[in-house]
Amino acid sequence: MKCSWQEGNRITLLENGDNFYPAVFAAIDRAQSRIILETFIWFEDDVGKKLHATLLRAAQRGVKIEALLDGYGSPDLSDDFVNELTAAGVVFRYYDPRPRLMGMRTNVFRRMHRKIVVIDDTIAFVGGINYSAEHMSDYGPEAKQDYAVQVEGPVVLDILQFELENLPGHASARRWWKRRHRPEENRKPGEAQALFVWRDNEEHRDDIERHYLKMLANAKREVIIANAYFFPGYRLLHAMRNAARRGVRVKLIVQGEPDMPIVTVGARLLYDYLVKGGVQIYEYRRRPLHGKVALMDDHWTTVGSSNLDPLSLSLNLEANLIIHDRAFNQTLRDNLNTIIANDCVRVDDSMVPKRTWWNLGKSIVVFHFLRHFPALVGWLPAHTPKLAQVPAPVQPEMETQDRVEAGSTGAKP
Repeated sequence: MKCSWQEGNRITLLENGDNFYPAVFAAIDRAQSRIILETFIWFEDDVGKKLHATLLRAAQRGVKIEALLDGYGSPDLSDDFVNELTAAGVVFRYYDPRPRLMGMRTNVFRRMHRKIVVIDDTIAFVGGINYSAEHMSDYGPEAKQDYAVQVEGPVVLDILQFELENLPGHASARRWWKRRHRPEENRKPGEAQALFVWRDNEEHRDDIERHYLKMLANAKREVIIANAYFFPGYRLLHAMRNAARRGVRVKLIVQGEPDMPIVTVGARLLYDYLVKGGVQIYEYRRRPLHGKVALMDDHWTTVGSSNLDPLSLSLNLEANLIIHDRAFNQTLRDNLNTIIANDCVRVDDSMVPKRTWWNLGKSIVVFHFLRHFPALVGWLPAHTPKLAQVPAPVQPEMETQDRVEAGSTGAKP
């Protein structure tokens, strides 16, 4: 499958769970025939229970629902929680579930990291927000800053077709070679245009990264990238520095209050190279940053699930929406500039690691790793992941006027 730029879309930026969850739940309540939901994380907390209740209502009124969760990201949903949905007819699958080893999850790599909802053929949601209370602003200091988009229009059909072609039972041609697709050209730039792009381990291994590279090469005035887990390949670092050196104002927003300390350690190894090249780096200090967004000049933007790190760029299944629209671009720009002004600290020379032999050695190792990581990953075995469906539970026998028997046995993988 290959998607093209689609015109005539209505695209809305949704910031954090405060805006995202009400929009998704309301759209599910309006669903008439089909809901497809993919997510990396679904927790059994207040947010997760609200999603459960909303899907259950839809299933009970006859809407066909398919849910795909990552086996690593969502390992702890209770049997009762899942069985209530499957008993109502929800098709519930785990991507690549693995048994725990000494209590630890083992399927660390090649995750299903997409966050997509498609409802009927009319509305879709794409972004980086999972289903957990930590995406709500009232969660406290650990509440995540994140983004998604709600889209209506022709691009929804592309997203739906992508989902249908990736459901089990769809026969897709597999080639012994892996052809790489070029970034789709927007030959007639206009307004309200959108392109759905994804990363897989077949023919679309670097599509999202290529769109970032093309964006940086085409930038004339300004680029703002806000990315939670920033440790990209050498090509992207080089493109950012080149853009800054030719006069483009390149701003990078990274985590300053990370949910995982190693995130900051990795990003700071790159500060010297980027700052010396003219890139403005800002550490977001209000709370953990979880967003994966970027904009260029006054028209190009992207919102999605893909971080700019080795996992997202070389291993995980990811999805982004590329948008060409001045109004949407300005909305995201205003949001990010407000964050920069109010909640960020700009990285200066005092925050750049000192130039010692030890730091020089670390930098050399890091850059060689980044430069060759995609090629190294290509040699790793790309196993065919399992999609494990949770069967509907056996219904208890009930002694009434009629004897009710139902179901076939099954258990959560």
